[in-house]
Amino acid sequence: MARMSIVIDGPTLVFALRDEECKAVFFRVCLFASSVICCRVSPKQKADVVALCKQKGPWITLAIGDGANDVPMIMEAHIGIGVRGKEGTQAVRSADYAVS
Repeated sequence: MARMSIVIDGPTLVFALRDEECKAVFFRVCLFASSVICCRVSPKQKADVVALCKQKGPWITLAIGDGANDVPMIMEAHIGIGVRGKEGTQAVRSADYAVS
């Protein structure tokens, strides 16, 4: 089986998450991928992707972020990791764990 990666941007993610049927199809396709990259997405979209994973499966979710725009995603995940660095400390302060 060929390895597949998915790259999706914010406007396309709006379409993929617009209703329950689209969410289900998007999620099933993502399960076949080796990696899924969501680029140029809003903080709410980041949190929505994590929520979709929590809703559709029994696994534990992990979110890693380094800035204030990652806080909603970190808060939505079961486990949040904040990376301390140039972006400030808001991600670190909202996370379960922090790394420098």
